[in-house]
Amino acid sequence: MRLTIREFQAMNSAARRFLQRTVEFPLFQRMGLNDKHCDILEIGCGSGYGAVLLSTLSPRSYTGIDLMPEQIVLAQKRQLPNAKFMVRDATDLSCFPQETNDIAVIFGILHHIPQWREVIQECYRVLHPAGKLFVEEPDENLMAGVNRLFPGTHPQEAFFTLRILEEHLKVTGFVILERRRTFGMGFYSTRKP
Repeated sequence: MRLTIREFQAMNSAARRFLQRTVEFPLFQRMGLNDKHCDILEIGCGSGYGAVLLSTLSPRSYTGIDLMPEQIVLAQKRQLPNAKFMVRDATDLSCFPQETNDIAVIFGILHHIPQWREVIQECYRVLHPAGKLFVEEPDENLMAGVNRLFPGTHPQEAFFTLRILEEHLKVTGFVILERRRTFGMGFYSTRKP
């Protein structure tokens, strides 16, 4: 699902970058996102700020995908080494052969995707055995509140509880290494066996 103009502005704001830099990325690092020289895939890379943070891991390669060409244009302007950005639907990662990435990262975009379960399954497919998936998502109750303030900005099919997210991660085959919940958000460190 494409972001509305208001969401696009919010996702590209200084406040969003501040939260990603000071809360989200450091929390993922404490949960094990610290492997160097890996092949990293970021789902919903937006303007590429997550790529800037992930570049501190000196990845062998980084690929960021986003559904919105406008976001990819912004991301490409960052000119990060070993990074490429692609306009891509996260439910179809067929451009990646099976077991080609070491790490996949989702900085809270599944709640924009009605077929979010397919995204998790595709991440599992493209990760090497022992590959890691890091996921951050809001709980359904938090999203219901956001939707009351900004009606129609998130598809109802993409509302899920953190318990349902955890169940789907497990059903897909991921082992949950660590979970943290704070202010209606869930953070997960998982591994493909």
